[in-house]
Amino acid sequence: REVIALTLANNRDLRIAALNIEQARAQYRIQRADLYPAVGASGGQTAQRLPDDSGDGDVSRTYSATIGFSAYELDFFGRIRSLNAQALETYLGTEEARRSAQISLVAEVVNAWLTLAADRERLVLAQRTFETRQKSFELTGRSFDAGAVSALDLRQVETLLEGARADAARYRSFVAQDENALALIAGAPVPAEWLPATLTDSVSAVAELPAGVPSEVLIRRPDILQAERALRAANANIGAARAAFFPSITLTAAAGTASGSLGDLFGSGSGMWSFIPQIRIPIFEAGRLKASLEVAEVQRDIHIAQYEKAIQSAFREVADALAERATLAEQLAARRKLVEATGSGFRLSEARYKGGVDSFLGLLDAQRTLYSAQLDLIGVRLADAANRVALYKALGGGWQ
Repeated sequence: REVIALTLANNRDLRIAALNIEQARAQYRIQRADLYPAVGASGGQTAQRLPDDSGDGDVSRTYSATIGFSAYELDFFGRIRSLNAQALETYLGTEEARRSAQISLVAEVVNAWLTLAADRERLVLAQRTFETRQKSFELTGRSFDAGAVSALDLRQVETLLEGARADAARYRSFVAQDENALALIAGAPVPAEWLPATLTDSVSAVAELPAGVPSEVLIRRPDILQAERALRAANANIGAARAAFFPSITLTAAAGTASGSLGDLFGSGSGMWSFIPQIRIPIFEAGRLKASLEVAEVQRDIHIAQYEKAIQSAFREVADALAERATLAEQLAARRKLVEATGSGFRLSEARYKGGVDSFLGLLDAQRTLYSAQLDLIGVRLADAANRVALYKALGGGWQ
């Protein structure tokens, strides 16, 4: 949990997603402002020189100060409202994208943390096995010097020893890579006390999915919600494209004062106003408006297909996770039984060898089988924990 909190605070990808939300929110506010007239004040001077018959001219000046609005479109046919709805859905879809990124990031950091735990446990097992085989090799060497065992037995023990040495070196490399990957995902160095020592079942537990959970929970997945928002934005864009076929009415109005003398600008009798309504009716656009509508409709159809694909992908991810979940409990039980059986077999083989009943080759084979079973058990335990994380991600952050 500490590593997850550190990741959510420092990961660069999540920062980018949050900044995209801020950008979409600002763009929505810009679009929403078009619903209201923009009021501004202005002041100006107009100077004009006209020549007379003598060749000299008089310069006339006019001063003005006005307040008003210009080019305010009356949204009779819903064009501005449709664009506003499109911007809103785009903003909400960006928020869902951030949620999706956060859920994926949580799953990614947990999987990296669990992988590190499993590799550290494998490293401990390999080192312990190496130490055991080192002692066995030394004992076998003394027996070989005394003529009690053959050179073949000594080389077989040495083979197992070097195999364990190679495994230990390989898992040390894996652990270092896992730590680097976790630091990259977290966006900052992870304190050593937050790193796992082994893959314990208590820290890798995730809430079980109960029977009877309705499939409607998938609708809460942020990627599905994002696709739905994109579809709504595409529908709103169609409304704006259709409204472009209708006349557009804009208003320009201003009120203020005007005078030929700056000192009389705000005096009595200097008031002025203007009101300029304009209507624009599309008559011939060479197919531009129709093509724009067709583009908007095609984009809507694309978003419909993407929405359907998002739902299908969600069902498949959950189905795959549940299919694996159905067999993992049996695999875990079988692997644990196998480790117990191979452990008992190794102890019996060791006792029989010391009693002179069994050969040294049988003892080495029992050692190899036990080591392999222990490694396989760690792998299945990691798969079980990773499956719970995959189910959490497939359900959009859990089923509750």
